[in-house]
Amino acid sequence: MASKAIYSVVAVLGIAGLSGAAWWYQNKTPSPARPAGAGQTRSVAGGAPTVEAGKVVLMKLVDDAQAVGSLRSRRSVVLRPEVSGRITQLNFTDGQRVRKGQVLVQFDDQLPLAQVQQSQAELSIAQANQKRNEELVAQNFVSQRSLDESAANLQVAQAKLSLAKATAARLKIVAPFDGIAGIRLVNSGDYLKDGADIVNIEDIDALFVDFRLPERFQSKLRRGQAARVDIDALPGLKYSAVVQAIDPLIDANGRSVAVRACIDNRQLKLRPGMFARVNTVFGERDDARVIPEEALIPQGDKQFVIKLLPGAEAQTWTTQRVPVQVGIRRPGKVEIVAGLQAGDTVVAAGQQRITRDGMSVRVVDLSQPGARPVDGVAAAPTADAAAPATEARSAAAGNPCLADMREAGVASPATSTASAAARRGVAPAPPGAMPEAKARATRKPA
Repeated sequence: MASKAIYSVVAVLGIAGLSGAAWWYQNKTPSPARPAGAGQTRSVAGGAPTVEAGKVVLMKLVDDAQAVGSLRSRRSVVLRPEVSGRITQLNFTDGQRVRKGQVLVQFDDQLPLAQVQQSQAELSIAQANQKRNEELVAQNFVSQRSLDESAANLQVAQAKLSLAKATAARLKIVAPFDGIAGIRLVNSGDYLKDGADIVNIEDIDALFVDFRLPERFQSKLRRGQAARVDIDALPGLKYSAVVQAIDPLIDANGRSVAVRACIDNRQLKLRPGMFARVNTVFGERDDARVIPEEALIPQGDKQFVIKLLPGAEAQTWTTQRVPVQVGIRRPGKVEIVAGLQAGDTVVAAGQQRITRDGMSVRVVDLSQPGARPVDGVAAAPTADAAAPATEARSAAAGNPCLADMREAGVASPATSTASAAARRGVAPAPPGAMPEAKARATRKPA
């Protein structure tokens, strides 16, 4: 019993000692504060958050949009007879180049030609009767009624001859324009009914590429703008095109606008129906102000960046939150239209460590990999964005895409808008600009 009492007393004394030690540790007198001075300054500087930053650089940016489309013939038609008949001659071979007005298919025309000869004979008799009656009326040998009847018979004979010639002409099928014949579906000796397919004719010296762009681009689209076309079936080859027509109707289902561009295909490497990737160029700026995209801080419908100003101490910077207006976006980069100037420094990473304006921060790295100086400011290498316009200018002579413009006597839109485009800082359209085609290409039925 005595040992239990001793253990209890020792336990109580231990608990009391520990409680007292804890109370003394928590309520001990704090050490005197150190006077403010250089030591405190070093502590603040050493505790400043670190961020990554970059400069506002100048570089060339191209305002463009990507889309997919299909190639179409500039003119396309499927030849079909208007009357029934038997084929006697096929004056072309598959894949042959044909000329406008060339007789391609000849039907059996013996009966229509005989009708033409009969009508010519009837016309000769009617003309003779008319002349004789005119002489007799002048001598008062016949009445005026006889002269009127002979004149009416003459008109009927002329109409019969015209009808016979038109019927005979329909038995000859001619090429409606210069092009290349497809694979024929008939042979000599076949009897065809009216409307039967014979062969397709394709004009592919120039090809149309039809594509669609979202409706937000409709205010930027202009005839004569340059476009870069990539064909998946021909990797490594790039083709330049000019926007020829813009559909005034916005598709209500997809909210997109249809665009048609023209490609010079005199080398005949492209074929209608190919899949195409189109990059439409709206303009370009040589001195666009660009920052890293991760520097943007979105807040609602506004965009902000944290601008860095030189601090009071060496190797320190002071933060300032600045609203900016964003322009063209590119992978990893964004254009700043307003809010920053070339050479300004912004926080590219570590914005979450900055809680208020005026904070002191330390910058980890200010370098821009791959940058080069432009007027004393680092700038990223520029892309070859003017290639479509250059190629369009070099191939302008003899370009079939310009045929309609020359026939209409209309000047290139690029000529009249070059000075205005230069004032806006936008590259002028190439001289391959062309007006609306005067006639739509005839399309094959589905």
